[in-house]
Amino acid sequence: MSHGKRIGLAAATALVAVNIWTGAPLLALWIGSRAVGQTTLSMSAVIVVVGALAVMDFALGALLARLNRAYRELHGTPDGVQRARWLRSSSGESDEEVDEQTGITPIERIVEICVYLAVGAFLVWFVFLAGSPLPG
Repeated sequence: MSHGKRIGLAAATALVAVNIWTGAPLLALWIGSRAVGQTTLSMSAVIVVVGALAVMDFALGALLARLNRAYRELHGTPDGVQRARWLRSSSGESDEEVDEQTGITPIERIVEICVYLAVGAFLVWFVFLAGSPLPG
């Protein structure tokens, strides 16, 4: 049963992580287009879109934190204070000691992979598909 729950948590995490950079912006644009009702860009439309996106991204981020906490509870890993990985060099502990205390969960790894995919997709679009803004 716990293997099925882990797979379910991993699938939910992947879905939420991808929706942070795909579904939430599209839904925010749709909300902005419906809320203002104009065909031209206005400041009120921009405020509605930015506000909706901020609320949705905050909610999805909180959901990711809850999914990670659920995974840690299911796996039996304590959910204590974690030190950021980039702060390791400032401590007197070895990398192995820090990894034992703060190790990265598969849920965190899925979010990390989704971020890499999002940045990669943006770079491919920007370099190959966006075209030059310069005239000619």
